[in-house]
Amino acid sequence: MASISLSTGPDMPSSLNVSLTNELKKFVISRTGDTGLYATPSEYIRDLIRGDIATQETVKHVLNGLNDIKNKRMSKKSILDIHGEI
Repeated sequence: MASISLSTGPDMPSSLNVSLTNELKKFVISRTGDTGLYATPSEYIRDLIRGDIATQETVKHVLNGLNDIKNKRMSKKSILDIHGEI
């Protein structure tokens, strides 16, 4: 197992040690540095976490919408009307 130390943010710097298999470490390294999309492993991991947060927010909105449908809380507006209000 390999270990990568991660910074968790500029406001409250701290680190989190993550144990990775050699295969996962190689993958993270391939995504960072001169040949990768990200400058550092920390930047890559932070982006993955932010993406997961965004996904969870989307899931929450979808579940809320399904709950509204289940409880017959619907608007007479079309999705295009609602989108135009945003």
